Amino acid sequence: MAKADNKAMAGGATRLVSHLARALREKENLTQKALGEKLGYTGSAISAMETCAQPPSDQMLVKLEEAIGAGLGVFEEAREWVRLEKFPLHFQDFAVLEKEALTLCMFETHVINGLFQIPAYARGLIAGGFPVLSDERVEELVEGRMARAELFKREPVALIELILDESTLYRGVGSKAIMREQLQHLAELAQRRNVTVQVLPLDSGFSGEHAGARGGMTLIETPKHDRLVYMETQDESLTISDRAKVSLYSQRYARMRAQALGPRESLGLIQRLAGEKQ
Repeated sequence: MAKADNKAMAGGATRLVSHLARALREKENLTQKALGEKLGYTGSAISAMETCAQPPSDQMLVKLEEAIGAGLGVFEEAREWVRLEKFPLHFQDFAVLEKEALTLCMFETHVINGLFQIPAYARGLIAGGFPVLSDERVEELVEGRMARAELFKREPVALIELILDESTLYRGVGSKAIMREQLQHLAELAQRRNVTVQVLPLDSGFSGEHAGARGGMTLIETPKHDRLVYMETQDESLTISDRAKVSLYSQRYARMRAQALGPRESLGLIQRLAGEKQ
């Protein structure tokens, strides 16, 4: 994203951080260059942050809190909201739901789910998309996607299920080395006690038919035990709360789960493709 576009499209949290950073920097009688030296950044990077030309990274917010936060905790509090604003608009509402979910049940048909991706795999997907994004915007999106993985370690623990179409394991992204690392990471996550990963095989039906032929979906249970369905296609998203429709999608997901390989068999397949097992 061009810097002029960043300034025009900067969200409320990013604008508030830029204003506070400048005010607190000036209160400490620091130039942009001097603050940059304290944080390990250039003066130009500080200027870009203060003018919203470049949103602050998560790491920059941590260092701002340490250097000029004055014990207020404002930069620490802003981390979550600035991170949220870096997501595409169509994904931001779901990002909040995902972060707080009690359970997530996901089915993916084309690529490994973003929650399970490594940086290099995510970077290859994002940089290879269309329209073409600037390097800075690619890194923003990669950073946001990696931050989502905090869900795996959250307390109270979330229960996470993922059904992957087998084709996602063979579709190369980046390089063979990146795919090997991605599959190894997927296998590691699949062995967490709160995570279940299953593979829907290419020969799941008598002639290849399966209940997931209509595309991917995510079933969500919120902290209030509401049940929702989230779907995405071509940079558009849809969140469904209608109980009858949610029930239908839940039944469809249950059918896919029954057609998929079991967790142990799925793990074995992933490990073989990662070169961990013969």
